[in-house]
Amino acid sequence: MTTQEDIITFKHYLQINHKPKTIESYNLLLNKFEVIFAQKPLEEITSDEIFNFLENLTHNLSKSTRRLRYAQLKAFYNFIIERRSLNMRNPCNMPLLSKSFKAPKNTPHKILERETVDEMIYNTKRQRDRLMLELQARCGLRIGELLKIKASDIAERTITLREPKSGKDSEKAYMPENVSRKLEEYIKEKAIPGDARVFPICYSTARSIVRGLGAKLNIHVAPHDLRRYSATYASRNGVPLEVVSKVILRHQDLKTTQIYLGKVSDNEAIRWMDILHGK
Repeated sequence: MTTQEDIITFKHYLQINHKPKTIESYNLLLNKFEVIFAQKPLEEITSDEIFNFLENLTHNLSKSTRRLRYAQLKAFYNFIIERRSLNMRNPCNMPLLSKSFKAPKNTPHKILERETVDEMIYNTKRQRDRLMLELQARCGLRIGELLKIKASDIAERTITLREPKSGKDSEKAYMPENVSRKLEEYIKEKAIPGDARVFPICYSTARSIVRGLGAKLNIHVAPHDLRRYSATYASRNGVPLEVVSKVILRHQDLKTTQIYLGKVSDNEAIRWMDILHGK
């Protein structure tokens, strides 16, 4: 099988599972890769050839773009190796490539404490802003998803998210009963029509609201920290990882969810051992 045929297969997968911008970004790489290696079997392309290809393609680009192109090519190989059950190692994992295009070491995110999040919500005077915080911290919504919600998207305990990050047509987010009730009351009180956004503000305004509430407690908080908190809080309270991943965060891959979860402290590890096996 030729690399050209593998690229066609992968592009078909992208078309079904990803958004147009993601597809466009991959195509910038795949089209150039195809020009050079179209008729060569994928398993015969060496890591040196891949390194030279990526260097020529990205030598004058930013470090982040270089890493992106490397990650995209690595994802392409992983997909084809699994799809065709190839008995080969992904050449992108070779030291020459992984060291040259490696990402900087991630600094672990500080996970918000429950008391901090509760105080932020309590300190929020405006009903609209309090609901926004609760939907992020209790339901794991991304700020972009939150700001797109229309009144017609809400049905009892669920929210239909249109054009989610996953590339699907829609996804479902779930609410605790008290949050669902407050949201329903807010829509009725404000007489928000079905085709209108529930929170008609821009991202910068939403970010300023969250940062301002954090500043009152002398901490730096971004909207995404609330989504990260929702996952860690659920995980620390015994919710299975699969539920955290697929229901709260709606991730495609469990590995992505694990990145979200905060580091377990020694005290917390000991507490869980006592819960599992008794003191």
